[in-house]
Amino acid sequence: MLQSSLVSVELKGDVAWVTVNNPPVNATSTGVRQGLSDAVDAVQGARVAVLCCAGRTFIAGGDMSEFDVPPIEPHLPDVVQKIEDSKVPFVACMHGNVLGGGFEIAMACAWRIAARDTGFGLPEVNVGLIPGAGGTQRLPRLVGMQAAIDMACSGKIMKAEALAEIGGIDLIADDLLDAVSGFVADLPERPLPVSQRTVPDFAPDLFETSRLALRKRAKGQPSPLENLSALGWSVEPFAEGQPKERARHLALRQSAESRALRHAFFAERTVSKPALIKGSTARDITRIAVVGGGLMGAGIATAALNGGLSVTLIEQNAEAASAAQQRVESLLNGAVKRGKISEAQLRNRLTSFQAAESYAVAADAELAIEAVFEDLSVKQSVFAELASHMHRDAILATNTSYLDPVDIFEDVENKARCIGLHFFSPAHVMKLLEIVHTPDTSPEVLATGFALGRKLRKVSVLSGICDGFIGNRMLAAYRREADYLLADGALPYQVDQAMRAFGMPMGPYELHDLTGLQIAWANRKRNAETRNPDERYVTIADQLCEMGRLGQRTGKGWYRYEDGNRKPVRDPEVEALIETYSAEQGITRRSFTEQDISSRILAVLANEGALIVQERIAENAESVDMVQIHGYGFPRWRGGPMNYSKEIGIAISRATMLTVANENPGSWRIADHSGDL
Repeated sequence: MLQSSLVSVELKGDVAWVTVNNPPVNATSTGVRQGLSDAVDAVQGARVAVLCCAGRTFIAGGDMSEFDVPPIEPHLPDVVQKIEDSKVPFVACMHGNVLGGGFEIAMACAWRIAARDTGFGLPEVNVGLIPGAGGTQRLPRLVGMQAAIDMACSGKIMKAEALAEIGGIDLIADDLLDAVSGFVADLPERPLPVSQRTVPDFAPDLFETSRLALRKRAKGQPSPLENLSALGWSVEPFAEGQPKERARHLALRQSAESRALRHAFFAERTVSKPALIKGSTARDITRIAVVGGGLMGAGIATAALNGGLSVTLIEQNAEAASAAQQRVESLLNGAVKRGKISEAQLRNRLTSFQAAESYAVAADAELAIEAVFEDLSVKQSVFAELASHMHRDAILATNTSYLDPVDIFEDVENKARCIGLHFFSPAHVMKLLEIVHTPDTSPEVLATGFALGRKLRKVSVLSGICDGFIGNRMLAAYRREADYLLADGALPYQVDQAMRAFGMPMGPYELHDLTGLQIAWANRKRNAETRNPDERYVTIADQLCEMGRLGQRTGKGWYRYEDGNRKPVRDPEVEALIETYSAEQGITRRSFTEQDISSRILAVLANEGALIVQERIAENAESVDMVQIHGYGFPRWRGGPMNYSKEIGIAISRATMLTVANENPGSWRIADHSGDL
């Protein structure tokens, strides 16, 4: 009947089978929309039409590459409405994921049949948008307002069985095609189109309580509240609410939030394919060894087990190995309690895990990761042991945060197999993995690192070698400017408050207390001899460490903490110490607004990121942004410091940086040509 490269129609008796084939996710591109519109016309001689998709999923969203250009006809709302208005009813035959425009199309069909493991959602909020083809208007009519709020305002994916329980699906099938064939052979009476239904009753205060909860969770991000407002229009006639939804959707495509989130979406894909690994074939890693069973080592082991790998964890004695075994088991049991894995999956993971006190158990491992403390000689001795037991080509990886991998691998033979795999704590939760290449690391080994990152569901970013690599080098600059602000007039709570207002989950001093002041203190002492004598050095943090104020673990750091409570409490002792320091340095303290504080810190981050790119430590600005978003809590909806700098204007960010540099002579290098990044 109809045959195109993207949408085809095949008549089998009086049933028209409409198939979308637009890999990889059957996105609603211009061609698919036109094909579906033509298909509706083509099926009008049939008794019923079945809409299905080739490949691994039903329609799983729109084509974001079209979002930066004016909409092209046929528009998705018109196609969706055409399906709903068709004299020949449509049955949605769904598998994989049914997301965004795909879910909007499914709701326009007369009936919905899904494979049991199908996922459903309106994830437009994840790219700073609201649905634009009736999603916020049909969903409350189909499943009720509470469920619609849960899905549209958070981007939550709901599985088929849960959606069926609230009326969103007519039939769940183990054998999808068999079930659909049986269903269309004996069609029930056609139901009222979803757009013509009324929204079921809901609690009068639902919107207000939802708005308060969303404001708290969103931390300044606009789109969750935009989705809530759009859902509110569904109590109006569809002919009034749907045009308002479409107009707002198109307007939000041009918002800074949506641009930033789309930047983050594409940046994740860009950084996963650095130029250094192009043309290289990764090894298939199935067995790894982890040396060191502390919090970091146990987290790495857990992440690897969750990624389907066999893991051997090596400790220095039987007692430490037993403790490491218990630590990993505790992390996995925690995943069971949170519903992340099943009891069966737990048992499977534990059969793939062992903790031991001998390096001999690493003999058949294809890759080993050391996760011991930051001491060069200790790390060198670990790799000497690993090299003596493992195959000469087995990959050796260091998890160092600051030390130079070249020094760590100095005595290792076949340095082409050596690499840095810098995980972030807790390693089984944090998504960032910095993959550090040495001058000797082979492209094949780098490619294997990226393949391992994918198995572990990490966002992997390539980094060259410098102190702190990409992330911790930027963190040092971040904290340094924050310390300058303290010395010049701000207090810790003001700096933290300003960065939370920007969208960070916590400020630098809250974070410092959480991770422990001793880590950065050790690094500052390590770098003391090589520090530029012209650089301004604020000693407040050192004084706190010398006082035993090491953060939450000691009950006091930049803040104090009540027993059993992690909420930071302002401490007059710390604030007095800061003011005394300023006086001793001859500094006249001044006040800073939230905007002053955040703009200075963000300018410093963008400048440091530009330097890192210019020095070829990072391949591109996207790499810097991904490190900040996935490793340091930079709000995704801001797109990362490099994207944010472009959004507000490179010239503005650079002018702020020049002000910071001029107030602290000799302390900052200004990036060249930052406008080109």
